[in-house]
Amino acid sequence: MKLQHPKLVQLLQLAYSAEKAAAFAYIGHAGSVKNRDEKVAIRKIELDEWQHRQTVLSIMRQYDISPSRYFEIKYHILGRIISASCYVIGWFMPYYFAGRLESGNVCEYFIMMRYFNEIGISDHDSVLYEMGIKEKEHEVYFQKGLQNNRLLPLFEKIFGWGNKGSFNDVDLANTSSVEESKGYCKHPK
Repeated sequence: MKLQHPKLVQLLQLAYSAEKAAAFAYIGHAGSVKNRDEKVAIRKIELDEWQHRQTVLSIMRQYDISPSRYFEIKYHILGRIISASCYVIGWFMPYYFAGRLESGNVCEYFIMMRYFNEIGISDHDSVLYEMGIKEKEHEVYFQKGLQNNRLLPLFEKIFGWGNKGSFNDVDLANTSSVEESKGYCKHPK
């Protein structure tokens, strides 16, 4: 079955490739931190990103959607550059930008769910919900690691993410059910 929803097709292709960039970035991020517990946590996040990539590919295959060659090349290069830069830009910026990136990634899975629902497909609701929540968990991990850092207020003012702001409206302390989660991310920040 071919999907007749260009925005959904493109979002699936983008998510598939961007997950690779994120995983590559976390390889460098984990390698650059000294604290063993941080290494383990970031490595776990990397593995989650690889799993998300496989899950998205599985969904794409059900609808004969091929990965975008452009996105694959772009995000492969971007992920490798970010990975290498983690060794030279210090501790704060990899944490900050990982959290900021994860904050935006939360919505892509809830938006995907809505796009599928628009064309009468709800088979993927649970897995898309789980991936969106997992991305929120990643965001919160990085946010907590930064919450008392003296640079955070400046970066938050410039880039719009931090203790006072997120790019999604998911609250882990009060998550909605899969069905109710379709209201998440209707008004991206």
